[in-house]
Amino acid sequence: MVYREMGKTGVKVSALGFGCMRYPKVGNKIDAERTERQLKSAIEKGVNYFDTAWAYLGGQSEKVLGKAVAGPVRDKVYIADKIPPYALFSRKDIDRTFDTMLSRLATDRIDFLLAHALNDFETWERLKSVGYIEFIESARASGKIRFAGFSWHGTKEEFKRVVDDYPWDFCQIQYNYLDRNYQAGREGLVHAAAKGLGVVVMEPLRGGSLVGRLPAEVGRVMDEAPVRRSAAAWALDWVWDQSEVSCVLSGLNEEAHIEENVALASSSAPGMLGAADEAAIEEIGATYQRLMRVGCTGCSYCMPCPFGVDIPYAFSMLNAKHLFEDSRVRFQYSLFTSGFSGGNASAASLCRECGACEKKCPQHIPIRSMLKEADAELSMRSMKVAAWALGLIRRLRVGRSARNRAQG
Repeated sequence: MVYREMGKTGVKVSALGFGCMRYPKVGNKIDAERTERQLKSAIEKGVNYFDTAWAYLGGQSEKVLGKAVAGPVRDKVYIADKIPPYALFSRKDIDRTFDTMLSRLATDRIDFLLAHALNDFETWERLKSVGYIEFIESARASGKIRFAGFSWHGTKEEFKRVVDDYPWDFCQIQYNYLDRNYQAGREGLVHAAAKGLGVVVMEPLRGGSLVGRLPAEVGRVMDEAPVRRSAAAWALDWVWDQSEVSCVLSGLNEEAHIEENVALASSSAPGMLGAADEAAIEEIGATYQRLMRVGCTGCSYCMPCPFGVDIPYAFSMLNAKHLFEDSRVRFQYSLFTSGFSGGNASAASLCRECGACEKKCPQHIPIRSMLKEADAELSMRSMKVAAWALGLIRRLRVGRSARNRAQG
């Protein structure tokens, strides 16, 4: 494993960090045993930076991680955890929430504490007004945290204001070859690094959009490049190529992903890409941008929808329709969102345009208008009618069974 300096902290972290927002599941439940094996496997392979949050998986992300790194292993790894500004309205709220995080993790300290998902200077000002800086200083003095930082989902101008307003130790930004000028972007990355901050990169694969089943046009560009790389290698190597980056997070919830990502990290270095590589990445990025319909990363911050819409799924299928020209997309979308195959209906047509989702979207997507487009392009009226008919039959059968039980 290659290790990099985390800015001015004096700490060296693995070039690859383990993102704990998504764990493997069995049905609707986390597969805790498999997840623990994956976490321990990553540690054995040299990964020492693990990123979780109070909000991830309803607190289960912290609990599973804490169990996996308990005992002697704890001193060999760094835990990064995020406290939610939207739930903090007083110093008591901060202390109570932080104590909950420590309890879930079953640890006496959080190595890297982040204010989660700041998106403007005003939010940071509000956080300061309820005693956040005093909390940081107190927790640092008592050893309950080592380093203070924040994750970011706003503009580069506001990002630089927050960076300059407090002597942070590190920050976390969304950054990949499609998002080089988005949110903090390259300009924010350079600004933070120049201030001595360690910079952790999230979404290097853009929520998985840059790997897996590639659009044919993107695949052709990669195949014709001077050096053959996997889709993951193109994306990760581009980020590691930049000296300002301290650590790159990847959601390693498949064993094969751990193997591949660790191997790539172990051969990574700043300046590793040549001019031909850069030209290939430019062409890959331009091709994606031309084909992609909506810039959703699948983070699910917009969820739950009060009317039941599965927003990330609608957008992933809309992008799939545009990226892959797959004739099955409409049928699959209609099948799974109509309620026909079981469960609750979750189609884009259920949107009532309340706007709650748009306030929470870190990508600032015009969700309401894009849901209308998704509904127009993906929904099949025949499936809606079939789902309604099947639902009616189910209700009639339930009522009949209830009457029979009452008469019997």
